[in-house]
Amino acid sequence: MRNRVYNGRKLELLIPASSLEVLKIAVLYGADAVYIGGEAFGLRANAKNFSPDDMREGIKFAHERDVKVYVTANILAHNYDLEGARKYFEELKEIGPDALIISDPGMFTIAKEVCPEIDIHISTQANNTNYLTYNFWWKQGATRVVSARELSLAEIKEIREHIPDEMEIESFMHGAMCISYSGRCLLSNYMAGRDANRGACTHPCRWKYSIVEENRPGEYMPVFENERGTYIFNSKDLNMIEYIPEMVSSGIDSFKIEGRMKTALYVATVARTYSLAIDDFLEDPKKYEARIPFYKEEIGKCTYRQFTTGFFFNKPTEETQIYDSNTYVTEYKYLGIVGKKNSEGLYNIEQRNKFSVGETIEVMRPNGDNIPVVVKRIVDEFGHDMESCPHPKQQLFIDLGIELNEFDILRRKEGNKEIA
Repeated sequence: MRNRVYNGRKLELLIPASSLEVLKIAVLYGADAVYIGGEAFGLRANAKNFSPDDMREGIKFAHERDVKVYVTANILAHNYDLEGARKYFEELKEIGPDALIISDPGMFTIAKEVCPEIDIHISTQANNTNYLTYNFWWKQGATRVVSARELSLAEIKEIREHIPDEMEIESFMHGAMCISYSGRCLLSNYMAGRDANRGACTHPCRWKYSIVEENRPGEYMPVFENERGTYIFNSKDLNMIEYIPEMVSSGIDSFKIEGRMKTALYVATVARTYSLAIDDFLEDPKKYEARIPFYKEEIGKCTYRQFTTGFFFNKPTEETQIYDSNTYVTEYKYLGIVGKKNSEGLYNIEQRNKFSVGETIEVMRPNGDNIPVVVKRIVDEFGHDMESCPHPKQQLFIDLGIELNEFDILRRKEGNKEIA
């Protein structure tokens, strides 16, 4: 873990990972800890998630680099979940993550019985909005509580003043916001039969809505006049990159990034930017302040939905919602991750989006470097030269005219584009 300390407290940058590949990227691009989901009992059932073998390999990779791994088991369990949960925790006991993220008291009880040696963190889904709740969970044996997203920084600071010094506070600082209180949403279950509280959210808050008057069935009227429709539940994304001093001084121990459904490019970009920003602030607040334009530019290279500071400074207003679109803004296209070098001096990648010989792309490195390069050569897995690579996930070998490192990320500037 990087040596991040403020007023005697260790600080942690906590990054999501949807797969083993993304976990490795998170570790190398700045994470102090990574949170992942197994194949059951987490709230991102549609993510790739981790098999037991992937989990073992990911934990080994992280621990070799002094990075922790937490496993989510934060569904709101029903009776029929409990027997399977016990078996799952028995498996996790053998695998050995650093902590379990849990929201349900029943799941908490089983975890404490089966694997008492593994720390338990209480998920934001448990509606953790006051210091008595934090103290309750501390007395039950939890070591950390994730703050509800409805809390202000002033409230978090007050919580810190009323809980044991050893107890840890974790708070989201970047990523998608849920429209429901602490993420407890019923829309998906009601409208699509898929329960958001059991990991199957279909994100109906991003859908387009109209209203129908009782005596005029079939006559759809927009809620807000706009040629693109209305998206009345669609929240902007949280972004606190300009407020690192306020986050650090509030007493938060772990700064959490949302995004277990995101790509390696998103994870690398956000992890690297927040890692640099936190380190710059701890080194010299003036250095951090001077580099804010750089951090904002880098964060803008992610796919995002416009930004907000959420509840941290005041109650959100209508400006926090996006009423005329459900699209993302994307400025850079993810092309692939650099693999090993072959005997011909070409580097392996698994292509994610099309690029061509002669095109200028960018090499992104964990240390903060962004290097523009021209694609000199593309060779397929059979040794045939190609002018371009149109097939996603094709195994390729490339020459970019410079020495590359394994886990460098390739991306291409697209300009301001919106994607559905």
